[in-house]
Amino acid sequence: MKYLRILYVQVLIGIVAGIVVGAVWPAFSPTAKLLSDTFINMIKMVIPPIIFFIIVLGVAGAGQLKKVGRIGVKSVIYFEIVTTLALLIGLIVANTVRPGAGIDASAFQASSQVAQYSQQASQFKWGEFFSHIVPGNIFEAFAKGDILQILFFSLLFAIGLKQLGPTGASVYSTFEKINKALFNVLHIIMRLSPIGAFAGMAYTIGKFGFGTLALLGKLLLTFYITGFLFVAVVLALICRYYGISLWRLLVYLRAEILLVLGASSSEAALPSLMEKLTLAGCEKEVVGLVVPTGYSFNLDGTTIYLSMAVIFLAQVFGVDLSLGQQLTIIGVLLLTSKGAAGITGSGFLVLASTLTAIKVIPIEGLAILIGVDRFMSEGRAIINFIGNAVATVIISKMENELDMSTYRQVVEGKAA
Repeated sequence: MKYLRILYVQVLIGIVAGIVVGAVWPAFSPTAKLLSDTFINMIKMVIPPIIFFIIVLGVAGAGQLKKVGRIGVKSVIYFEIVTTLALLIGLIVANTVRPGAGIDASAFQASSQVAQYSQQASQFKWGEFFSHIVPGNIFEAFAKGDILQILFFSLLFAIGLKQLGPTGASVYSTFEKINKALFNVLHIIMRLSPIGAFAGMAYTIGKFGFGTLALLGKLLLTFYITGFLFVAVVLALICRYYGISLWRLLVYLRAEILLVLGASSSEAALPSLMEKLTLAGCEKEVVGLVVPTGYSFNLDGTTIYLSMAVIFLAQVFGVDLSLGQQLTIIGVLLLTSKGAAGITGSGFLVLASTLTAIKVIPIEGLAILIGVDRFMSEGRAIINFIGNAVATVIISKMENELDMSTYRQVVEGKAA
């Protein structure tokens, strides 16, 4: 019975119970969605202030401005290399396995959601993304939970606080106390994570059922296998090169991974990830910079999905894409996947933007993916989460800001 007190065991039970309830009692899905949304909102409630205080305390407490810039540059370079690898892997697997071959596009009716995503994609100009980083109203940025805008303001505030010198010591001390209080709030919310995982899974199964999996099962299976190989090969090799055990890290973050699976959102585990990586020996300044930025720029699971989805739709509609066109798709995806980072429904919005940009595949093809997208979102979220956890640990190691004795003791269970 003592195992039932462990959080990840409770979350796992919640996921299994959610699958059973969703399959047996589909009518429960509206209530399940209400519960799931409420839990996600509770997490989102603490994300903006936690990001703000972690960054301010990290940069103002011990950081140097040159160091902040160096961490930022290394992070962006790392993100671009890894996400480009993810895109290439998605394209290669989709071209090899051909999950869209033999599927009749006429079997799927156009959905009203397609028109909605198409309209959003046409209105959104990803070229304006960089100007969007600067908030016109910081209170609005906090209210909307815009991570990049909060990150930008937090850095400026930290620099301003640091320039106060000893005068800012009282503000810094107050911020430390507020930050501890916020993490206490987070711990209270995390006790409800089994309910959140249960509700999220019950909604997914109850609302969408297993019917769509029969027609698009090959795409779903191909995506999950590709995602698994990306984590087990690419991320594992990166970790091994830097002397980090990926498996031990995943075991350490098992409760958060299960929460992401149940809630179908990597954002649900963002605050807990930041806390756990700090406790594991990563410098809080690095954690505060890399994790929030990674949630917008380092979306490994999303990029695998996007590249596979484009090739899948091309195969369904019998569009033979040349190597040049596929390379163009990679370039477009590298831009659009960043441009819609903070937008609700960004996966479909980015896909709609990409199809609009390349003008080769009918945008109506999105209707084919709508039914199965929810079942793929769990995989995207988990891979995104793992990718950002690995990125933070690796960049901490690169910056010599990872206390290896603490890391081995906390993550690997070895004596210091």
